[in-house]
Amino acid sequence: MKIKLIASVLFCLSAKGLLAQQKDWVQYVNTLQGTNSKHELTRGNTYPTTALPFGMHTWTPQTGRNGDGWKYQYFKDKIRGFQQAHQCSSWTRDYAVFSLMPMLDELVVDENKREAKFSHNNEIAKPNYYKVKFENDITTEISPSERGAHLRFSYPKSKRSFLVLDGYNRLSGVQIFPKENKITGWVNNGEGFKRGWKSYFVIQFDQPIKSYGTWENKNNTVSADSVMAEGLGKGAFVQFEAGAKVQVKTASSYISLKQAELNLKRELGSDKTLEDTKANAAAVWNKSLGKIEVEGGSKADMETFYSCFFRASLFSRKFYELNEAGKPYYFSPYDGKVHDGYMFTDTGFWDTFRAQFPLNTLVQPEMHGRYVQALLDAYQQCGWLPSWSFPSEAGSMIGNHAISLLADAWAKGIRTFDPKKALDAYYHEAMNKGPWGPANGRDGVKEYNELGYVPYPKYREATAKTLEYAYDDYCAYHLAKMIGDKHYMEVFEKPMYNYKNVYDASTRFMRGKDASGKWSPNFDPTEWGGPFTEGNAWHYHWSVFQDTKGLIDLMGGYQNFTTKLDSVFSEPNKVNVGTYGGMIHEMTEMVMANMGQYAHGNQPIQHMVYLYNYANQPWKSQFYAREVMRKLYDATENGYPGDEDQGQTSSWYVLSALGFYSVTPGTGEYVLGSPVFKKTTINLENGKKFVIDAAANDADHVYIKSATLNGKNFTKNFINHSDLLKGGVLKLEMNVKPSLNRGLLAEDKPFSLSK
Repeated sequence: MKIKLIASVLFCLSAKGLLAQQKDWVQYVNTLQGTNSKHELTRGNTYPTTALPFGMHTWTPQTGRNGDGWKYQYFKDKIRGFQQAHQCSSWTRDYAVFSLMPMLDELVVDENKREAKFSHNNEIAKPNYYKVKFENDITTEISPSERGAHLRFSYPKSKRSFLVLDGYNRLSGVQIFPKENKITGWVNNGEGFKRGWKSYFVIQFDQPIKSYGTWENKNNTVSADSVMAEGLGKGAFVQFEAGAKVQVKTASSYISLKQAELNLKRELGSDKTLEDTKANAAAVWNKSLGKIEVEGGSKADMETFYSCFFRASLFSRKFYELNEAGKPYYFSPYDGKVHDGYMFTDTGFWDTFRAQFPLNTLVQPEMHGRYVQALLDAYQQCGWLPSWSFPSEAGSMIGNHAISLLADAWAKGIRTFDPKKALDAYYHEAMNKGPWGPANGRDGVKEYNELGYVPYPKYREATAKTLEYAYDDYCAYHLAKMIGDKHYMEVFEKPMYNYKNVYDASTRFMRGKDASGKWSPNFDPTEWGGPFTEGNAWHYHWSVFQDTKGLIDLMGGYQNFTTKLDSVFSEPNKVNVGTYGGMIHEMTEMVMANMGQYAHGNQPIQHMVYLYNYANQPWKSQFYAREVMRKLYDATENGYPGDEDQGQTSSWYVLSALGFYSVTPGTGEYVLGSPVFKKTTINLENGKKFVIDAAANDADHVYIKSATLNGKNFTKNFINHSDLLKGGVLKLEMNVKPSLNRGLLAEDKPFSLSK
């Protein structure tokens, strides 16, 4: 009897464990979220990415022409290829691209003539599996590995069956091995690489090649029976038995063809069918998405959350590979050499320092530890810290935000790098101007150091640059303080307050100022551009991440501060196009959002709703955080209020749905808002769990009435990263009415330099 009882208990525990492993978070993800975008109005600027978390290569259907940044647009009804892709957004061209396209009856290579019509009703778009059936009855399926993909092309019976490989828009090479049912090759497209760079690929078919040849995509000239071609736009074609069902395994390498073969063997060699790869990819994604488990929300809320969490888990991409011994090494896009270790790329820190990387510190700390070390390796290889890597340093946008990642990692206990080397690298960045763009080193560095601000109109976007330089200088100061480096503390202690130099007390706005100290004339806070970056004075006024209390003091106290916060939402949503000379999509998106001057579709203002926590009205942060999530996000093709931007706009949602946000990366604090779900469990890498328990939560119960942390009364408007890592329970009693007297003490307020 005792043995039977033990056996029964063990069986129940085993079944319970099996069920726990079978949680399917992938079902909630729609990779078409945000794909209904165009130049005039972006609803995410995404494409239906089929990839593994932070995968080196991704795959997508292609509706746009080769070289067109608009890779996939939901409103189009024809696909011209299935593409290996690396693009960050439609505003940046792609690199290391080639595509495959199945054809019926006749061989057609011209990308404009080979496109096939489809309906979204015959499309499945999940992280681990993409499928589409064309009107001509060809079905294409794709499942990913980290450095490759498993595809299947199913042709209708009795129809001649071709597959076209397009070498894209620059140099490429192909070699066909008919007896081995294989194609190898390389592509060299994209910008920012050292001369001679190649991305090598191998493609293996499970069906015999019946006929074959090469072609070039400039004049669409076909060379039948040719097995090799190199030059501009070279590609290949193969023909299979009529009505074939062909499985295709492919993998790529930036190091060598031999490494591409190894990547294929290691990642896809044991997968006999596409279903194997699909299941493996689902398991990887469910483990990754399962790092945050949410309960007690609507199905739509679950879909929005996990679709955003999926997008937040794509960038930055792994740029390293594993050698025969399983050790990481990589081709460096910075110096064109092969190095041992880890490398990551494809992100713009101006977007992602705010939420995407802070989210990684919480749910991907091991990877983030490798990432911050790789930043210093990149510095050694190109002489500058990255600011916008795609895949090498482009220097786009503004600010020197690599230091934000480094300081934030150190503050959160991720100490995989030498902080002194980090400060040396940042000092070089902060005291020089690099050759590759405004964020490569410092635009206006001489004047910034002499005047304490970047003068306008001598430098475009000068006030925005001043504000962001001051924040970065704070990050350097704080990193120096954490390690006891008095030299760098002294260097950056004064400039971290430089935001004060562009504040105009007469208008209570940040403004453009010339080198003689005169404010720019004809000031209009709704005017975009000029001294600001993709925004206006209403948006950039709040970019004092390091010292919100100092900004409050400049404005004359809490009442003035909160009144102006309120005004962001109550002001008319009118636009003065300013130096842009016409409506850009960010302006259109702000008008469409219909939340006054609040422009969530772009990064500068995304932290603003959390600033009420600093000024005795935390309940308004709770209200507006939920309002933004409710009004501006969903899981559809129209799911974002503007560009998604390499995981940032998604990460804003993920963190906000947890109930907090990273207003000041570098401090180790998260500022409280209002969680979306009744229960959220963060499964930490250290094996512990942190639970946000808001049992009464719903669409009306958005306000925190009271809180306990691990059973103790909790009145703070912020929570420390260290508290999350310990595991435990943050219990929130939610209410339909705001608690006007909660969180008002000085010790309840989040970090500011000014006390």
